Amino acid sequence: YGDKNNWWATYAFWVFQLFGHTNAKVMDGGRLKWEKEGREMTRDVPSYTPTKYEAPARDDKTIRAFKEEVLKHSAAGKPLVDVRSPEEFRGERTHMPDYPQEGVLRGGHIPGAKSVPWARAANPEDGTFKTAAELKEIYEEEQGLKASDDVISYCRIGERSSHTWFALTYLLGYPTVRNYDGSWTEYGNSVGVPVEK
Repeated sequence: YGDKNNWWATYAFWVFQLFGHTNAKVMDGGRLKWEKEGREMTRDVPSYTPTKYEAPARDDKTIRAFKEEVLKHSAAGKPLVDVRSPEEFRGERTHMPDYPQEGVLRGGHIPGAKSVPWARAANPEDGTFKTAAELKEIYEEEQGLKASDDVISYCRIGERSSHTWFALTYLLGYPTVRNYDGSWTEYGNSVGVPVEK
């Protein structure tokens, strides 16, 4: 429904893309904006006739990154965007704010990653995405990204980073952006991987 300024909506959208369901939409502003505008809400549960669904064959490599790819990406100095809180990025916190039960063994970030908290791409008053000009200022002017870059975004489990993946891919038109859904939960619990603080 677009709670958390659409990070769960963009995560669902990303998963739909993995399964080849490309006719999906994200409502700009999500439920927060919908409610603020006084739009109709319901608790009615619709009923549908059951159908058989077979998941299509998938080719995840265009929008999904795996740990080994992330390690190579980092070693090559390619852009990584860590969208977690600054405290998580610096290794001062090993869990997401408000979720202390979901910590990892080590704090810090993947070497070379840029810290751009996901929420910077959203307007806090209504949950809408910032304009393309504002997003370019954040990602290009401040962080030095270019549309021609091969970018990987990550967070804790891929939900917050899907918001950044969506903004870069669909709002700025970057053709090569992948979401590392293993994110810090996988990376921060891995033995022998390099970590920066």
